[in-house]
Amino acid sequence: MKAETMLAELNRLRKDLDEDPTDIEWLTLHHAFCFISYKTGDFQAYLDEQAAKGVFAEFEG
Repeated sequence: MKAETMLAELNRLRKDLDEDPTDIEWLTLHHAFCFISYKTGDFQAYLDEQAAKGVFAEFEG
């Protein structure tokens, strides 16, 4: 699993919402996307660890 794949989906979810700083859903997605974007290397390391455990087997199957 690539970090970019997850980030693209997270960004799509974020863009599906109206940009509303009073909406907790938008705030959560926006800040999670921003933070993970800045820490892509760490996120990829996490995804690699999870992939080694077989977490993404069904998705990638």
